[in-house]
Amino acid sequence: MLSDYTPTPSLAVADLARAREFYEGVLGLTAAGDGPEGVRYPAGASALFVYPSAYAGTNKATAAAFEVPLAAFDVEVAALRAQGVELLTFDLEGIVWADGVATMPEMGGAKAVWFADPDGNILNVGTPMSSGSA
Repeated sequence: MLSDYTPTPSLAVADLARAREFYEGVLGLTAAGDGPEGVRYPAGASALFVYPSAYAGTNKATAAAFEVPLAAFDVEVAALRAQGVELLTFDLEGIVWADGVATMPEMGGAKAVWFADPDGNILNVGTPMSSGSA
């Protein structure tokens, strides 16, 4: 069934050129297989597909997440901040916030940040959520 295949998160954007500036310039992704219907950005064992749509930014939940090792987390967050990315916070039981970074003690001390692309798609960078991640 589908568990044998790697999913590709798809993100709707209003302006593909502006999205490319963000995904390539801010996040450092490299385009592959791009065309007027959208741009594919390989990342790890998967990819993001960014495409133009009238429904851009209407999802108010996390649209795509990047899992990074705990040892790389602070470096990745610092790189996002250096690019001017503003971190989002929200109320959720069990999360301890410090300077925009969430720590989840009940999930082995996993850490995460959330931020939005120029169209409001919510992205996440986080560490593995297991007792071995702390």
